[in-house]
Amino acid sequence: MPNVYDLTGKNAWVCGASQGIGAATALLLAQRGAQVTLIARREDALKAVQSQLKAASKALGRPLEHPVLVLDLQDLPALQAGIARGLDHTPTVHILVNNTGGPPPGAVLEADPEAFARAFQQHVLAAQYFTQALVPGMKAERYGRIINVLSTSVKVPISRLGVSNTIRAAMANWAKTLANEVAIDGITVNNVLPGFTDTPRLQQIIQKRSAAEKLAPETIAQRMKSTVPVGRFARPEETAEAIAFLASPAAAYINGVNLPVDGGRLGSL
Repeated sequence: MPNVYDLTGKNAWVCGASQGIGAATALLLAQRGAQVTLIARREDALKAVQSQLKAASKALGRPLEHPVLVLDLQDLPALQAGIARGLDHTPTVHILVNNTGGPPPGAVLEADPEAFARAFQQHVLAAQYFTQALVPGMKAERYGRIINVLSTSVKVPISRLGVSNTIRAAMANWAKTLANEVAIDGITVNNVLPGFTDTPRLQQIIQKRSAAEKLAPETIAQRMKSTVPVGRFARPEETAEAIAFLASPAAAYINGVNLPVDGGRLGSL
């Protein structure tokens, strides 16, 4: 019986792969047999993750290269050129993980209007460029998985994340629209919605709230954990498991959904 979670022979591009959820996802996809192209701005951090992936593939007896693609998603001309370079190396990509850092925290009323434009470019426009470039190869293979790492704010906006709430919702609707267009070609499009996950992004939010409320970061963190039924923050590896499942053949009939990975924190279904 075939292993429906095996990704041997699949090529994946993972954005934001230098740390946190992106790095954990890249490693897990490699452990499942995929060749992973690591995408982020910091080459040194990507190289460190690349070493882990190469070791994982070697342990499977299938040494793979796991190339690095240094890209700044806010520089659209450079992004287009970088995508072209990546496709020269890996012409067919089966799995795309759109994952990028959230906009700085803050109240929506206090946000600079330009912050919305920058975030829209980094998230929605960058995802559009990646998708338009990679979908033809997915169609030819009759296999495609586009997975967007968003936020539970897609369902319930989070206090003092005004720009992020706005842009994440735009990404979710972009993804649902795309899911309806490409499903007939064997391509699924889904969103993973991390809750409070122990990443540098969460630490940034905690520090911001700590300064605003003049409370110790530990107090803020504990208060946040108290809203989660399981009583703790997620590990990046736990979110990566959801992404890897959606990337697998096993998830072929799951399309156009928002999947929270939040320990039950959301008050909505």
